[in-house]
Amino acid sequence: MWASSRNNPATAAPDQPAGAVPSGRLAVRGIGKSFPGVRALKDVTFEVGAGEVHALVGENGAGKSTLLKILSGAYHPDEGAIFIDRREIKIPDPRTARSLGIAIVYQELSLIPWLSVANNLFLGRERLAGGGIFSQRRLRALAQAELEKLGLKAQVDRPAAKLRLAEQQLVEIARALSENARFLLMDEPTASLTGREVEVLFEKIRALARAGVGIVYISHRLEEIARIADRLTVLRDGQVVYSGPVGEIDLPEIVAKMVGRKIGEHYPPRTSRLGEEILAVRPPSSASNGRSFSVRAGEVVGLAGLVGAGRTEWAWRLVGASPSLPGEKVRLKGREVRITSPTQARSLGLGLVPESRKEHGLILSCSVRDNIVITILDRLSNFLGFVDRKTRADISRRFVDRLRIRCPHDGVSVSALSGGNQQKVVLAKWLAREGHIIVLDEPTRGIDVGAKVEMYHLINQLSLEGKGVILISSDMPELLSLSDRIYVMRQGRFVAELESAKTSQEEILAFASGFKEAQAV
Repeated sequence: MWASSRNNPATAAPDQPAGAVPSGRLAVRGIGKSFPGVRALKDVTFEVGAGEVHALVGENGAGKSTLLKILSGAYHPDEGAIFIDRREIKIPDPRTARSLGIAIVYQELSLIPWLSVANNLFLGRERLAGGGIFSQRRLRALAQAELEKLGLKAQVDRPAAKLRLAEQQLVEIARALSENARFLLMDEPTASLTGREVEVLFEKIRALARAGVGIVYISHRLEEIARIADRLTVLRDGQVVYSGPVGEIDLPEIVAKMVGRKIGEHYPPRTSRLGEEILAVRPPSSASNGRSFSVRAGEVVGLAGLVGAGRTEWAWRLVGASPSLPGEKVRLKGREVRITSPTQARSLGLGLVPESRKEHGLILSCSVRDNIVITILDRLSNFLGFVDRKTRADISRRFVDRLRIRCPHDGVSVSALSGGNQQKVVLAKWLAREGHIIVLDEPTRGIDVGAKVEMYHLINQLSLEGKGVILISSDMPELLSLSDRIYVMRQGRFVAELESAKTSQEEILAFASGFKEAQAV
C-alpha cells in the first residue's frame, strides 16, 4: 500500500453514517454546481475534520477548485448543504467564509499588483496594525514576521507585481496562514515552489494540523499526498469516485480513478534524433564564468536553477519580451540576430509558453478559438485583412482535439476553462505557429497527472519533428527524464552544462546553490 507518513488520530475513528456530520468538521452534502454547458459538480459529499489534512485530487476540470470556491464563498452551490459543527450554514461571500474561520489559498494568484506586500497580506485587516489608527510601520513589522515563518525574505514595501511568481505564491500562503483560520483550503500551493520552500510549507502544515486546523489540500504532485495527507478524495467529472485513508490506496490506483483508465509509463522513453545547431546564445564578456547556451534540432534542453536564478528573465530576453543584455549574442541557424520584440521572435520561429498563463499567455476576454489562432492571424488573413473563418475554425478544432482541451465548444471564453486546460490553449497557439524553437516555462505547473503524461509525449513528439525544445522546470525528475542536456543557472548565468543521463538531482542542486564550480560536460 501507499502508506502515509502522517499519523493523525483524527482519522482513526470509523466513518460516520451517510448524511451525518460529526462535530469539529467542515462538511458538504449533495453539493452540485453548473456553468453554461458544463456540469462542474454533481452530488458531492466531502468533509475535513479538525487536525486533519484531507487531500483532494482529480484531473483538470474535475471540479476541485469549484468545490473550494464554494467553501470560500466565491461561488454559490446550485444544490446541497454546507455544515460546520453539525450546523447548516450559508456562505454568500468570502467575508462570511473568513468570519466562519475558513481561509483559502487560490491556485490563481489574487494579489493586487500595485499594492505592497504588506498591504496585500493584511488587505481588509489593517486594523491589526493597532489601536484603530492605521500604522504603516506596524503593518510592515507584522508582514515581515509572517513572511519569515515561510522563510521568505521579500521586501514588504515592494509592489506585489515586482515579485517573482514563487514569491507571490508564498505571499498568498502567508496571507492565508496569518488569518488564524479553523479550516485552511489550499489549491496547488506548491506549484511554483522549490524543494526547500516546499519543505518549509509542509512543516507549517504539520504544525497547523497539530494545533487542530483542518486542511483541504489540492495538488497534482501526487507524491506529496503520501507525505502530507491523512485522507484522500478523488473527483472525476464532478463526482466523488473514491474517499478514504491515504494508506488504503496506492499511486497507480489513484491515477486510474482520476483519469478513468490506466496510464502507461509516467515518463516516456527519449528517442533523440539530433540535427544541426539551431540556436546559440553567448553571454556578455562581462559575465565572468558564464557559459554559452545552445540547442540542436530535435533536442530537448532543460534549464534548472533555484527561484531567482534568472531562468524566466533569460527566456523573456530570448523572445524579445525584455531588452537583451549589452554584449549578449544570439545566433539562429548560423545567422546572428538581434531580437527586439516578440513579434520579431515569432517571425524567426521562436515561441514562449510563459510561466504565468493568465497574465502573459492568454487574452481572457476572448474565446478558446481566438486564443489558439492569434499567432497565425497573419497567415489566415487575405490582402484586405479579412480572416478565413473556416480555416480558423478547422485549425482551432484540430488543436482542441489533439491536446484534449476540455470545453463545451471552442467558442467559449477561455476564462471559463480550468487552469490546466488554459495551459493547453497557450501551448496550442504556439504549435499552430509551427516555429523552430519553443520555450516551455514550467509547462506542467497546475496540470494533473494524466495531462502531464500527455504533455511529456507531446514534448517528445516535438523533438521528433526536428524542433528545438527549451524546458524550464522546477521538477527535477521531469528535467532529468525529458531532457537530453541540462543547463544550470545561478545569479543570471549558466554555470554548468550536464548530460541528463550522466547527472543527478544532487549534482544539479550543487551547481544551482553554488557548492560546485562550473564545469564542461
